[in-house]
Amino acid sequence: MVQNNTVNLRTVALVGHGAAGKTTLAETLLATAGAISNKGSVEKGNTVCDFDPQEKELGHSINSAIASFNWLDARIQIIDTPGYPDFAGQALGALAAVDVALVVINAQTGIELSTERMMNFAAARNLCRMIVINKIDADNIDLPKLVGEIRERYGHECMLLDLPAHQNQDVVEVLGHDDGESDFDSVSAAHRALIDQIVEEDEDLLAKYLDDGADPDINALRMPFEKALSAGHLIPILFVSAKTGAGIPQLLDALAKLAPNYGEVTPPPFYKVQAGSQESVPFDVVPDAEKHVLAHVFKIVSDPFVGKLGIFRVHQGTIRKDSQLFVGDAKRASKVGHLLRLQGKESIDVDALLPGEIGAIAKVEEIGFDSILHDSHDEAQVHLKPLEFPEPMHGLAVQTQKKADEQRLFDVLHKLEIEDPCFKIERHATTNETVIRGLGEMHLRAKLARMSQQYKIDLNTKPPQIAYRETITKKAEGHCRHKKQSGGAGQFGEVMLRVEPLERGAGFEFVDISKGGVIPGVFMASVEKGVRQALEDGVVGGFPVHDIRVIVHDGKSHPVDSKDIAFFMAGRKATIQAIQAASPIILEPVVDIEILTPEAAVGDLSGDLSSKRGQLTGTQPRGAGTMAIGGKVPLAELDDYQGRLKSLTGGQGSYSVAFSHYAPVPAATQQQLAAQKKVVGLDDD
Repeated sequence: MVQNNTVNLRTVALVGHGAAGKTTLAETLLATAGAISNKGSVEKGNTVCDFDPQEKELGHSINSAIASFNWLDARIQIIDTPGYPDFAGQALGALAAVDVALVVINAQTGIELSTERMMNFAAARNLCRMIVINKIDADNIDLPKLVGEIRERYGHECMLLDLPAHQNQDVVEVLGHDDGESDFDSVSAAHRALIDQIVEEDEDLLAKYLDDGADPDINALRMPFEKALSAGHLIPILFVSAKTGAGIPQLLDALAKLAPNYGEVTPPPFYKVQAGSQESVPFDVVPDAEKHVLAHVFKIVSDPFVGKLGIFRVHQGTIRKDSQLFVGDAKRASKVGHLLRLQGKESIDVDALLPGEIGAIAKVEEIGFDSILHDSHDEAQVHLKPLEFPEPMHGLAVQTQKKADEQRLFDVLHKLEIEDPCFKIERHATTNETVIRGLGEMHLRAKLARMSQQYKIDLNTKPPQIAYRETITKKAEGHCRHKKQSGGAGQFGEVMLRVEPLERGAGFEFVDISKGGVIPGVFMASVEKGVRQALEDGVVGGFPVHDIRVIVHDGKSHPVDSKDIAFFMAGRKATIQAIQAASPIILEPVVDIEILTPEAAVGDLSGDLSSKRGQLTGTQPRGAGTMAIGGKVPLAELDDYQGRLKSLTGGQGSYSVAFSHYAPVPAATQQQLAAQKKVVGLDDD
């Protein structure tokens, strides 16, 4: 019986591109380890990790799922993640809760878009990385070529930990073997290269190895192996067939014997905000069961029966059933009524969770994605360095088909938003549009299907207005004296200000350098409110103004007639006047696009992209007969791009986008946008 403790615990995320076989691999690991009696299949819709009705219908993962099993002396927690770029939020969220990223590559298609992204994200997070080449039983594969491509892309730190044998029906482990048969490469050469790489992490072991010329004892290699893994000096490559089971025992052995536990990896990047200031300092988390509790929520599930479920990893201390936990900087603690361990869709009540363990609690409304759970006010300002999620750029304007559903719409959308860091809701007052944004068409289609199936809300959709912005290109002054007198007390407020452009992405700065109380402090908040209103309304085309500094340097007040409304109007009108004099321009979102296409269609797609004001950044091979085209293109040019792509590739192409930057629109486009909008004028009250 494996004891539950931090030393015996291994926590890994299965990541990689869609159709690499991650869910089938998870199922095979569970079956081989005896955690389940019968191995399910994605095709039959009966796997542990793909339990959502949509996942069963689509035949691929759209959510991350947690499961665990025992092997040898270790308990292994796995998070199976979606592979398609549209669901990257679920995959990236899992990286905050694991020590090892198990990057699964399809032997048939090779290195794909999500393979690349997850390798990079895991490296940026200082996670150990292991590469698993799956589907080695498939026809027409070239494993030596694929290994060469992996090493070319990710460096010679990518070392063979085992090799296929007997026509890919089996594998031979190379760390403990210096001879044997394999389908390619020499077992002896792979063994020697691996030993050479590992011993470099231990000076004493290296010296002894060079002096004796004999292999170190296998037990002496574990610590330097883990050190190399944690430092990124070693990225093991393993071969499996999740379908036939080839290589699965060897993979399980590697996870149990060689993968690090929570206490052996680079500590998670926690920090603490200093009291009375906004400065932050690193916060050391110790995997000690006796210390204060510190846990991080990396996934939220809104279940219509259970309610909100917060899924977290314990990093310090012990969470016990019926204990009291604070959420973030909340002053009032919440009771842990049920403490759960997850096995796919099943939840198992447990009495306690130790450092490194993954668990869940239900019906604590204060919990949100990225929340910190703790049991002492000493940790009230502790946070985990946030992950960088791709900006959701694909949008749909939505409206309920039934008027009776309008009241429920925003409640349901909010539940979906708190679950998914890459799903956003926008409400545009100027166009009266409710817009949902995600990472792609597939992403939003899944949300709409869930709203219909689970919440019984059906929506009409249409393309949304592009999220244009405005900015200025030079400094300018603005001045407004707002004065009204109509019997009795009047209104008076005078504001003098200037505007300055900031760097792209800097946002907005409000600066008050007025002196002598020319604008009483009690009214400065109203001036800022008026400034912000002007920026929100826009000046050229009615789009929000960004990347601007507004500096209030002078003004006047009246002892009787000065009021909040007067300074609000003066601040608003002075800002509009200054922006109009500062050569304002309209900016449009530009996205990075990657198109996967058959080689024959590369020329047509490149030409089509160029005709849409796109800029090509390169092409790369992606598996047999497939190319990836990279480029940058204005988002406005991608309306109905899926249809064009389908036409040009015979239905075999796919694409994904990620926000890149904002850039000025062409002059003709700016004139059109300005003409279409009702621009806020200085005379408007």
